[in-house]
Amino acid sequence: MFDHRELSSPVAAIKDAYAPNAIILDVESDFETIPPAIAEGLGIFVESVTPSSYPTDWLPSDAPSPLIQYAGSEFTIGMPGDGTVTWTRQTTPPTILIKQRAAGTPTQFLEFLIAEAIVQIDTGVPEHFLPFFESAYTELDSAVPLGPAEVYQLAVALYDAWVGLQTRPTFNSFDETHPELYTAWHDAGNRLNDRLKELPGAVARGETGFADATEYACSAIKHDLELPTPFTALDTQAFLEYDAEYAVRWGRKTFEKLDESESLD
Repeated sequence: MFDHRELSSPVAAIKDAYAPNAIILDVESDFETIPPAIAEGLGIFVESVTPSSYPTDWLPSDAPSPLIQYAGSEFTIGMPGDGTVTWTRQTTPPTILIKQRAAGTPTQFLEFLIAEAIVQIDTGVPEHFLPFFESAYTELDSAVPLGPAEVYQLAVALYDAWVGLQTRPTFNSFDETHPELYTAWHDAGNRLNDRLKELPGAVARGETGFADATEYACSAIKHDLELPTPFTALDTQAFLEYDAEYAVRWGRKTFEKLDESESLD
């Protein structure tokens, strides 16, 4: 199921600099969540495994089942929205997992994704939005008029934006020290740029859901792109400082303004 990943020279240099002890593994299949019995196989690659669990009162009553499982005591690796590369600190040392779908990913972009996971581990951020939001996740659920799956998607996006605010200075600094990975980071951002300006109009016309638009905009934050309103308010020092509290406030105020504009129409 798992096998050690052979790294290119640029990615190996990033690993040595930012997360030298991390274990990087290829996974033989795609997954959203690895079944606990299979996840325990990570034990042969790491020193120890310590499954995380979180209070049930952090979850709304209608929380999606994968989130309920993640909060529980079972060893849960991977969640919906994680993408091609995911990582965990439930192992010592931390483990980065590369899904089977990576076989179809352009090499340059995949190397950026692996480097991004390495840099994220170095920042010390939690591995998922639930320990980021903690009990504020129920506040987010109450603050926005969205269904359980969309609230989950919104939380993933907001957490990614907060993490991206911390990782992008590092990738910006790679311009001279690690030019291959700087170029990959920059090119990944260019793929997002064209659609950004269209997001508010697409949401207003009902062509794009709010959670989808937020996910797109929050992906752009990590690449230091210029965002349209209302997403500009997430690209701030205040978000870094007040984290989950700020995210909930942004969600509440954004929907209040959307309601006001609709009432004017």
